Amino acid sequence: MTQLLYLLAAVAFIFGLKQLGSPRTARNGNMIASAGMLLAIVVTLIDQEIASWGTVIAGLVVGGAVGAALAIRVQMTAMPQLVAAFNGFGGLASTLVALAEIDRFDGRFEVETSVVTALALAIGTVTFSGSFIAFGKLQGVLPGRPILLPAGQALNAALAVALVALGIWASAADSVAAFWIIVFVAFVLGILGVIPIGGADMPVVISLLNSLSGVAASMAGFVISNEALIIGGALVGAAGMILTIQMGEAMNRSLANVLFSGFGSDGGSAAVMSDKPVKSATADDVAISLAYAERVIVVPGYGLAVAQAQHAVRDLARDLETRGIEVNYAIHPVAGRMPGHMNVLLAEADVPYDQLLDLDQSNPRFQQTDVVLIIGANDVVNPSARDDSTSPIYGMPILEVDKARTVVVVKRSLSPGFAGIDNPLFYEDGTMMFFSDGKAALENILSAIGEL
Repeated sequence: MTQLLYLLAAVAFIFGLKQLGSPRTARNGNMIASAGMLLAIVVTLIDQEIASWGTVIAGLVVGGAVGAALAIRVQMTAMPQLVAAFNGFGGLASTLVALAEIDRFDGRFEVETSVVTALALAIGTVTFSGSFIAFGKLQGVLPGRPILLPAGQALNAALAVALVALGIWASAADSVAAFWIIVFVAFVLGILGVIPIGGADMPVVISLLNSLSGVAASMAGFVISNEALIIGGALVGAAGMILTIQMGEAMNRSLANVLFSGFGSDGGSAAVMSDKPVKSATADDVAISLAYAERVIVVPGYGLAVAQAQHAVRDLARDLETRGIEVNYAIHPVAGRMPGHMNVLLAEADVPYDQLLDLDQSNPRFQQTDVVLIIGANDVVNPSARDDSTSPIYGMPILEVDKARTVVVVKRSLSPGFAGIDNPLFYEDGTMMFFSDGKAALENILSAIGEL
């Protein structure tokens, strides 16, 4: 019965993961996968006689209450930090499982068990410390820019080699001390591996750490011979790595370049490099452009999330649609601070899924678009990535918004984005800059449209 229930949980993982591939089915997929994990946890606790039914029920109540509180209280702007924290706790859980087995058997394992134990400790601890460095950068506790240490890459390489040597020592000598040293070295490597990575690369870092948390969980499953943990961890590891690769492709950069280049070392604090004037606009100017358009495309960015403007943009879009104006949303794969950030944000505001266009769907439409309304996006619409071979982001696929008839950029200032570089789009003749908080700007535009 235990094996059958584990098989049912695995099927729920796979089916739920499949449904997460589309915004339309993602919520159901999340519920199905969560139910599968709940089943696997309860079966394990009962089968291994780890806890009584009363303890299991108490744990479900407490854990469910904490999860519900987080789901209700955490704002979408803080979701990347929450995901980073979840990744970190996942890695820590795998480390603790491996350490418990080491204590149980005093480090005396078969060789194959010693190997997976060392891997669970190393990967789990790197994920734990690295994820909370990412959390600190996203939360603003640590500087978002890359922190480059002297000979930092050489030091990280030396630590990685040391982990391999320690793993061999632990496996050959059944040394408890070697396992604990692995934890210490991996903890340091996780910190030093993430601090040189800037905010522009956080979507890739979060994807990679998510993948590592799954791999660590799978290794922990081998340590304790738990099939559900092996399968669940492998699914998370594989899905996270696929997403990491896709994020890298969306920026036209390799994973090695993301991890080791120190990209965006200015941290978005660079001064504006152009002295050309910009065309400032008011809410009335933007309202006139939108009201007399036939096709409008909205480009959301992290600024929209910060301003909590997803509901305001939905209200504006609905008003335009009542006037017979076609409205769509262009979503860049790395817009925001984690993969799918903009899709989740707009789904929260009940924006219709069929209006969400990806990069390949959006770019052919811009030439036939009357107005592109950019809210808080910067690097993903920077034409330097296409036109300037000297630009740090040259070659990155962008939303080619400059091909539309009119571009309206809602932004607080002319400050650069996460990449720390200027955006020539702001100075083009067809661009209007509306300097304002995203939510306030959209509300003012909607009010101005109503007065036309």
